[in-house]
Amino acid sequence: MDELLVETGTDGPRNGGAVSEMKKVSYIAMPMIVTTVSQNMVRVISMMMIGHLGELSLSGAAIATSLTNVTGFSLLFGMASALETLCGQAYGARQYHMIGTYTYGAIISLLLVCVPISILWIFTEEFLVMIGQDPSISHEAGIYSIWLIPALFPFAILQLLVRYLLTQSLLYPMLLSSVAALLFHIPLSWVLIYKFEFGSGGAALGIGLSYWLNVILLWGYVKFTPSCEKTRILFSKDVFPSIREFFRFGIPSAVMICLEWWSYELVILLSGLLPDPQLETSVLSICLTIAALHYYIPYSFGAGASTRVSNELGAGHPEAAKLAAWVATFLAAIEVVIASTILFSCRSIVGYAFGEEKEIANYVREMTPLLSLCLVVDCFQAMFCGVARGTGWQHLGAYVNLGAYYVGGIPIACMLAFVFNWRGKGLWIGLTIGSLLQTCMLMMITFFTDWKKQAREARERLFEGRSQLTIE
Repeated sequence: MDELLVETGTDGPRNGGAVSEMKKVSYIAMPMIVTTVSQNMVRVISMMMIGHLGELSLSGAAIATSLTNVTGFSLLFGMASALETLCGQAYGARQYHMIGTYTYGAIISLLLVCVPISILWIFTEEFLVMIGQDPSISHEAGIYSIWLIPALFPFAILQLLVRYLLTQSLLYPMLLSSVAALLFHIPLSWVLIYKFEFGSGGAALGIGLSYWLNVILLWGYVKFTPSCEKTRILFSKDVFPSIREFFRFGIPSAVMICLEWWSYELVILLSGLLPDPQLETSVLSICLTIAALHYYIPYSFGAGASTRVSNELGAGHPEAAKLAAWVATFLAAIEVVIASTILFSCRSIVGYAFGEEKEIANYVREMTPLLSLCLVVDCFQAMFCGVARGTGWQHLGAYVNLGAYYVGGIPIACMLAFVFNWRGKGLWIGLTIGSLLQTCMLMMITFFTDWKKQAREARERLFEGRSQLTIE
């Protein structure tokens, strides 16, 4: 049982103080910023190109993006986050072969999940018409969703490979492959949308092809590099038992992330019920795109916190895990002050990046102060969600998000938009209030976390689960 001991004092040479921890978190976060932003820019660039096709095309793609996020991408993204707990703690405990085992089982699981999602996307147009969306917008959204199906499968594999490498701090292969895929995507999308005149369908197809390129590059690295020799993704007798462990953390991870993600996408769908739905949908979609693009910066710091926290808990170092959580939060706070200031200063020109419609650009300018405030709130909740993934208390995060958004934020958003007639501004204010509630509750949970208990549970799960998973 010596291997299960949790240090109760200092954490030895692994904890060199706040400055040392800041370097460790930054080493993970900085490449992750480039990686996550590059991956997200694939869809952002497609949306920007679609915006130049006209307001109807942009509205259809915006609605389709919301629906596919709700029913597919958010679910896969959330479930993949389970590997941050499982692989991160296994790496900290030096159970290297389990990292590849967990990842193999996760790939099988998510590919199976993709099948019913694909079938659902085929009926996007009919579903949108059924819930009262504009028929012309619904038709455009249906075309976009069908062409987006080939992107679903590589997206699932990509998210798992990212977590697999992240928990081992193998960051630069992800950075290089993501940038390469983005550089490939830009001319490819231009050719498909404008040269071949595939329109929004070409944009969706380009996203899928770019994701596949990213997956192929990463898979080649994982398969042949000596850096992954101990953690190679191979089939073994432990793969199927690991699937059950993956779903144990994957389902609450998905619920935690989806409840938040769905609240934003629900607001986009609600905007289609407002007067002048094309304008409201387009503007809120632009705001959501900007917020999501920035979100991946604090998310990267959260990934740094998740990796450091899970590694230290797996190694039995609770104080080092606690320090990592708060150091990452401090770094993210500095970044968001700079980002929100820059966005507010550029409020007059931001809207024109998504099209030439003056009415849309002016509306975006009015929304920018609220959007800047939203960036600040989202920064802190991204950090505390990262801590949740590292410690493994995603189930608490799920309850927090349910209360913050669906008891608080969404009802307030609907009241401001439809009762007080604040339209899109009301919807966005409600979302910001929900995010603020979420941040406050997650911060309190983090503050009162028993780090020694979390470290003990992580070690027990890894070393006492021999009846189900073989530990070398």
